[in-house]
Amino acid sequence: MAFPRGRQEPRRSSSFYIISGAVFVAALLIGVWVYSSPAPVREESRVSSATSKDASSSFDESASDNTVVDESPNTSKSDEALDEPADKETLTTGTTETTSNESDASQGNESDEEKEASEDTPSDDATSTTTDSASPVSEEEKIIEDQQDQATTPAVIESEVGKNHDEKFKWKLCDWESSQDYIPCLDNKKWLDTHRRHKHYEHRERHCPSEEELPKCLVPIPAGYKPHVKWPESRDQIWYNNVPHTGLVSYKADQQWVKKAGDKLVFPGGGTQFMQGAGHYIDFVQKIYPAIEWGKHTRVLLDVGCGVASFGGYLYDRNVLAMSFAPKDEHEAQVQFALERGIPAFSSVMGTQRLVFPSNSFDGVHCARCRVPWHVDGGLLLLELNRVLRPGGLFLWSATPVYQDLEEDVQIWKETTALAKDMGWEMVAKEFDEVSRVGVAIFKKPENNTAYEKREGDVPEICPEDNKPNAAWYVNMTTCLHKIPDTKRTEWPEEWPLRVKVAPKWLSEKDTGIYGKAAPEDFRVDTEHWNNVVNKTYLTGLGMDWTTIRNVMDMRAGYGGFAAALIDQPVWVLNVIPSDEPDTLPIVYDRGLIGMYHDWCEPHSTYPRTYDLLHANHVVSSVESVAS
Repeated sequence: MAFPRGRQEPRRSSSFYIISGAVFVAALLIGVWVYSSPAPVREESRVSSATSKDASSSFDESASDNTVVDESPNTSKSDEALDEPADKETLTTGTTETTSNESDASQGNESDEEKEASEDTPSDDATSTTTDSASPVSEEEKIIEDQQDQATTPAVIESEVGKNHDEKFKWKLCDWESSQDYIPCLDNKKWLDTHRRHKHYEHRERHCPSEEELPKCLVPIPAGYKPHVKWPESRDQIWYNNVPHTGLVSYKADQQWVKKAGDKLVFPGGGTQFMQGAGHYIDFVQKIYPAIEWGKHTRVLLDVGCGVASFGGYLYDRNVLAMSFAPKDEHEAQVQFALERGIPAFSSVMGTQRLVFPSNSFDGVHCARCRVPWHVDGGLLLLELNRVLRPGGLFLWSATPVYQDLEEDVQIWKETTALAKDMGWEMVAKEFDEVSRVGVAIFKKPENNTAYEKREGDVPEICPEDNKPNAAWYVNMTTCLHKIPDTKRTEWPEEWPLRVKVAPKWLSEKDTGIYGKAAPEDFRVDTEHWNNVVNKTYLTGLGMDWTTIRNVMDMRAGYGGFAAALIDQPVWVLNVIPSDEPDTLPIVYDRGLIGMYHDWCEPHSTYPRTYDLLHANHVVSSVESVAS
């Protein structure tokens, strides 16, 4: 049969052979893939996986329930800027939840073909075993996986992980006598046994044990210990079992320091110089020197040899924050009593080393029968007070040399006042209280260097340039006068309470703050940041009962913004500035707050059970950085 015209068979082109070859290769590859592909998971395993996913979802929901949520309106860009100083501590909850949701969504996008393959194909147990051995899982991960399979809560998981840690670390209680009050750097028995220097109270200064010597045990709680009495009731009474010491009850029975009444210790507000009560004494000082203006002009005060700190406790009513200190065990548990009462205090001594405070910081210094020999050793100890006292600040001295006529007292008064004159101090008041039968003398530090230039002699000498006035961590005292600043910190701070809110006038735009901005702006941003954090989260979002909190420590305080944000709460905050970080402690004091230098590679000089709240803003990371 002839082909129709025009339909004769065409000649095959080279493209035909290319296409045919490609089809053949594709078919071959598909065959190899089908033959060598791993077996899909059978239905039972897929259901188990789904159950695990449900448990994970339950875990996320539970975690969400425990997450602090800021229910405030959307913040503006300026609000976002406020968080810049603490960008490293931003919560990652939102990021975690997003990742989890995306993971869940990808798990839910399983194709129909994959589901059918899973139902028709048995599992390959050998493959599963090989995978497990190739990816070893830690004990904590195994616990978490097991708990997720049972749809448990995060609390259960943390409990199980905790058990695992308990099996590794077996802690025992310290069991030597008085171990319940152990302060490592003040109770270094080895040092005390080998050093007998007591003339300048070296035995009351810090002598920390080495890491090998440091006891590896937990300080026990006294038998019958109870949560402390809440402030302000705690100023007047505390639980006896919390500080079970009665030495002062008998030793100071005639001076109204402390009495025992049933299961409590009661503090009448008296003292060696406060026979009519600390409140009467405070009023008397205001009367004889009105310019002191408690709680306005005078805000931060150092109380030397404080006893049980009733003076500081009653000054709190006048908006004065007193930092009280005394040697450990000079009178049994006096500082521990003060702290249990909720009064700022710490154990220290005026010995050979500088106090752990910056220069020119305290508005006033107080000594009521503190038994410090101000006149000896070239005035070494009085010169240390001069270092920490603000220009124009006051020294309040209430002791027998001020108002008694015994030969020894007269001689001490003569030598001390002569030294004060050589230091440029002016005695602005001296009065005797007929009611309490005690006297008070008030001296004022010069406001500028003119007084030093007009001195007749040159003793005490002016400190050399390399004698840094703010160096205070394990630095020996010296018998010299530091010049009064003539460029920075030359003016008295604003009156309280304005001074806590405003940046010190001496902060310059040319200075770079600790967060990299110009110092005044750095200060402002930090203040607003901590106001937001404290008011939106700490006070309302953490489930804390703030009525039980009185003693607070900010372990890395910066500008003191955290303490400033708590100023309306009935708490006091010890602002700690690590000794190896930028020195912002003068700013803290200019704000009307208190603090000290410390090195967190060493124990702190305070009793166990001192603080109700520790605030640690990047403390561990900063210590690790120093250690490395």
